[in-house]
Amino acid sequence: SFRPIWKEENCIQCLFCWLYCPDMAIKVKDGKRAEFDYDYCKGCGICALECPGKKGNKAIIMVEEGK
Repeated sequence: SFRPIWKEENCIQCLFCWLYCPDMAIKVKDGKRAEFDYDYCKGCGICALECPGKKGNKAIIMVEEGK
């Protein structure tokens, strides 16, 4: 299975990840993306797919668990 990893330096704080996450696994604090709640995340990858990132570099990537 896969899990999302956040690369803060590429994040533009658009909150598309939060908006599109079907499991509400992305937490927002003070209007900014804060963290993943891996207890709820199913690893579907929608957050990574919707992330525009900065200059085409995604802020969320999916990695295989255990790697």
